[in-house]
Amino acid sequence: MAKINNVNVEAMARFAAQVEQDPGTAKKLKSVTGRWNFEDGAPQFRAEVEYPGGAHAVETDFAPFMGGEGLRPDPVSYCMYGFASCFAGTFVAIAAAEGVALEALEVTVENQVDLSRAMGVADRPVTEGMNATLMVKSSAPQEHLEEIRRLAEERCPGVYCITNPIPFNSRLA
Repeated sequence: MAKINNVNVEAMARFAAQVEQDPGTAKKLKSVTGRWNFEDGAPQFRAEVEYPGGAHAVETDFAPFMGGEGLRPDPVSYCMYGFASCFAGTFVAIAAAEGVALEALEVTVENQVDLSRAMGVADRPVTEGMNATLMVKSSAPQEHLEEIRRLAEERCPGVYCITNPIPFNSRLA
């Protein structure tokens, strides 16, 4: 198994070949079911998030000014964590596929949130955008790292989700 930057390059190449043969193999259903906790003094929401090796419990709690107790990260923090990890993973995977070894990678994501809409007091946009800053340590030329960053922006599912309207539906079961 060839790994570069803790990325299994051979597994990625095999999957890419499968997708070329059968584009349907690229589609993966992701699902999370969580429950609201009505117990005072406990985090407000909990879900078991499944992954190929098992499941992991994730809890959220709103900040006190939003009606929670601030016992866990809020949902937007998890959204930003998901985005940061997706963007980092895409960047590292592209670098690995191109044979670029990285010594270190740190991603900082910032998002100024306007909660007036959530509080029902104004109809302003919730955010004006997100910014990601990558601190990369590598012997690769800066121009090559910039090209990898550009490709990561182009290919990252997280970037797609925040830059394109995604149909959303909800219903009572």
